[in-house]
Amino acid sequence: MQVIITVIGTDKVGIVAAVTGHLAKQDINILDVSQTIMQGAFTMMLLAKLPDAADFAQVKADLQALGQDIDVEVRIARQEIFDAMHKL
Repeated sequence: MQVIITVIGTDKVGIVAAVTGHLAKQDINILDVSQTIMQGAFTMMLLAKLPDAADFAQVKADLQALGQDIDVEVRIARQEIFDAMHKL
């Protein structure tokens, strides 16, 4: 399943490393990534593919816990739901 992961918070060293390292350990493949820093605010959006056996609820809980650990907000949504929510 493809998912959209967003990361938002105050910029600091190690955010990209922590998030991408976590995804690699979970065998989650990053298909596309965009990130920027706007006046000290860090934002990143990733398109990723979960392994077939992945439990979406557990992946979500793990990413939220990671976000708390590194003091950023991490959200995940299934790509089809994300796309449906953002259609005009």
